[in-house]
Order: sequence, then structure tokens, then C-alpha cells
Amino acid sequence: MNRTIFLILLLLFTTNRTTAQIVTVEAKIDSSQILIGEQAKIQLQVAMDSKQNASFPHLTDTLVRGVEIVETSKIDTQYLNDRQRLLLTQEYTITSFDSALYYLPPLSVRVNNKEYKSKALALKVYSIPVDTLNPDHFFGQKTIMSVPFAWEDWRGIIGLSLLSIPLLALLVYLIIRIRDNKPIIRRVKVDPKLPPHILAMQHIEKVKEEKSWQNNQPKEYYTELTDIIRTYIKNRFGFNALEMTSSEIIDKLMETKKKDELNELKSLFQTADLVKFAKHNPLINENDANLIHAIEFINETKEAEEENQKPQPTEITIIEKRSLRTKIILICGILVLSLSIIMIIVYVIAQLANLL
Repeated sequence: MNRTIFLILLLLFTTNRTTAQIVTVEAKIDSSQILIGEQAKIQLQVAMDSKQNASFPHLTDTLVRGVEIVETSKIDTQYLNDRQRLLLTQEYTITSFDSALYYLPPLSVRVNNKEYKSKALALKVYSIPVDTLNPDHFFGQKTIMSVPFAWEDWRGIIGLSLLSIPLLALLVYLIIRIRDNKPIIRRVKVDPKLPPHILAMQHIEKVKEEKSWQNNQPKEYYTELTDIIRTYIKNRFGFNALEMTSSEIIDKLMETKKKDELNELKSLFQTADLVKFAKHNPLINENDANLIHAIEFINETKEAEEENQKPQPTEITIIEKRSLRTKIILICGILVLSLSIIMIIVYVIAQLANLL
């Protein structure tokens, strides 16, 4: 009994091993009858063990005399039985231009250096039937049909053509600008510089309108008044009276003026120092007198105006040379515009060539 079971298992193992190594080669044609110039496909399939190696036939442009190979596909690989079997498929597209019955010989495939062949195939090629009894049914070549006008085909051409006009105008303008190389002329409005005494008198008029001494603000009043006098002295005599003490200003002025002429100004500075540093509260008449002293000092020391003095200009002209940065910007603009216009022209010509 044990011997019988052993023999059955051995037979099954041998059968499975033999079946696993069986190689089958099959060739099929999708259409065995075609007209002249039509195409048919031959499908070559090889089933084999997944561990085996296959080599398909190397076919050139002719399968047999009269049958041409148009295209050879890549080999398609498909695994079967849990990747134990392998199915390889390759297709050949064929055609013929001579009517006849063709014998297609078996296709040979080598698997592990052993040759296997498919079955032979047949291909019948028919000529196109011609009605020779009715020659009037033959027609010559047709005339070229005119394509109907469509705005969709011309929209891009017209749009780019219109866009090129302002681009071309801007390009011409930039070229003219860079060729002229003229300096840049700018006109700047300036306020005319007033003489020191007129500027000082304008500020004193504002102090008179504010009347800060009447509002119990003597410190603010004398600070504004002395600042006006200090600024006038700086502009009129050329030394920085704003950074000097009252006594230093008087000493500096005595180099050009007499002591008697500066007594009223000295009295003004002394009163201002008492108000600012000693909280002195001067009388109203004293405030008015100091304001008059300031006006008289300005009038006595102002520069004499020349009768033929030319009025100062209210506008000046500045001439600047064109900078290197401006030139670079102009050149870059010219290059970009030129390239854009050339690309538009090439595109429009290509589109016109396709439409016409």
C-alpha cells in the first residue's frame, strides 16, 4: 500500500514538473483577408516557465516577398500562476501592395537556446474592384476648397499687430532720446531771499499782533524779540549772535559801532535778561519802549538799498548731464522693445503662412 502511494506521488510530481516547463508558441492574425494597402496584425505569443529566457525572431522590413512589416511592437510581459508562468506577446503590423495569396511561414522563437515554432498562417490580398464598364464614373482631381473666414483665426494676428504700433512708437522715441544725448533741464522755483532788515521787521510785526506782553507773558515776549534781534545781527553783521550772550554781542558790535549808538540795544538786552532769569515784570511803557528800540536799531543799521539793484529770481534753471543709469535704462528698454517687436512680426508671419 505504501509503495502504491509513493508511486502515485512520484508520478504527480513528475507530471507537474514537466507541465511547468512546457513551452507553447502561438501565432494569430486578426484578418486573413485585406485589400491592397490595408494593414493586418500578427500576434506572436510565447508561454513558458518564468525562469526561462526567450528570444523573439528579428524581423526586418519584409516578412515574405510581397508582405511588408510596417511596425513591430514592444514585447508585453504577463505573469501567470503566482508568477510561475510567463506569457510574452509581440505584435507585427503588416501590409501588401500586390494582390495574391501569401503563405506566411512559422515564426521561430528560441527558449533557453531551444527552438520552438508557431503554426503557419495565410494572407489573402485583394485588389480594389474597378468598374471598367462605366468609365464615366471616374473623376479627376478636385479643386482646392477655400477655407471660410473665421474671426477666431485672425483675432490673435490683429491684436498683436495693433499692439506692435505703440511698441514701435515707443521704440522710436527711446532711440531718439538716446541719440540726442541732450542734457536734462529742470526749472526749480525758489523763494527770493529777503534782506535781513525786511525779514526782521516782518517778525516784529507778528510780535506786535500777538501782544503777548499784555497777556502776562513777558518772558515769551522778550524771548521772541531778542531772538529776532539776534537773527538780524547774524544775517547783517556775519557773526553767530544766536550762540552768544548779550554782553558778548554788545562787545562785538562796539567794534563797528559807537557805544552811544548801542545804549538802547544794551537796555533792551538787560531788560530781557532780567525778565528771563530774574522773573522781572516790566511796565507796559517799558515794553513798548523796548519794541521801539529794536525797530530803531534795525533801521539805523540796515544796509542801504541800491536803486538799480536787480530783483532776485523766483525760478532757477538746473542743467544736468544724463546719468549712466539713465543711459542703461534707455538701452535696456530699446533691446526689450526690439525683441518684442521681432517676436510679434515672426509670429504674425507664421500665422499668415498657415492661413493663406
